[in-house]
Parts: sequence; C-alpha cells; structure tokens
Amino acid sequence: MAYAARDDRPADKAARYEEVEAEILAVLDGESNRTARMATVASMLADAFPAFFWTGFYVVDPDKAEELVVGPYQGTLGCLRIAFGRGVCGTAARERATQIVEDVHAFPGHIACDSRSASEIVVPVFDASGALIAVFDVDATETSAFDAVDAHALERLMARVFG
Repeated sequence: MAYAARDDRPADKAARYEEVEAEILAVLDGESNRTARMATVASMLADAFPAFFWTGFYVVDPDKAEELVVGPYQGTLGCLRIAFGRGVCGTAARERATQIVEDVHAFPGHIACDSRSASEIVVPVFDASGALIAVFDVDATETSAFDAVDAHALERLMARVFG
C-alpha cells in the first residue's frame, strides 16, 4: 500500500507507518551496526511513502562541536555539513525537538540542498542514554506534506530503532 501525502486519511497514514515500522524492526532484528540501521530505515521509508523526496540522516560529528555530517540517505545530493541552529536540520539538533515545516521557502535560514524541496520534517535521534546521535530528515516536493501523524510515527520509530 503506497501512501500519497494529501490523498489519504490520517488513519491510513498511521496504519502504513505501523506496517512499515514492523517491517523495519523485523529486518533489523539482530543488527547492531548503527550505519546499517540508518541505511535500512532511510531506504525502507523512502520506498514506503512516494511523497518522500529525500529521506535520510545527518549524524552528529564527534570531531566537531555542534555540527551534523550527512549520513545514509535516499534521494538527490544532500548537504554535506550543517551547523547546529542552521536550517531545519540544525534547528532540530539545537532544540532537540521535531520540526515540521509546511513551506521550506518561508522558513528563515532554510538550506536549499535541492530547490524542488517544498516541505520538510526533521526528527532528532537519540541513543539509549538520551544523547543526540543524529537527525532524521524527510523532504517532500509538495507543501504541507507532513503533520502530527508523521511526527508521532517517526519519533516512535527512531526511539525503537536507536534508543
């Protein structure tokens, strides 16, 4: 079942997230490598939701204070590095809170890695100790593609996969 951002009811989208979460957790069962886990999540979510234009991780760089570096992703070329507080990803990292942006062109300081991106959701990713390890970023070519259903489902998935 594919999900198109605007055409389905929130209940359908929530059900699709539950289905994909179960599939991701089954595939990752027994896999402890963080990069493999990130690559699998990015790939499976990109495949599950056609509205997802760019899907991937920006990982906290252990060698540079408050900087993200591109990690596993699906989509066009991503930004290589993003400072905490810069753009949607950097804001999510600095605030340690999910960011939903209905129109990225109206977001102050938005970083345009690809001009086709119109809306975005970024979810902070924490390890079991509560330390920020990455942010999970999803872009769509439509405005207002993300809502509280996406936020809840992605926050839950990140906690189950990385927490």
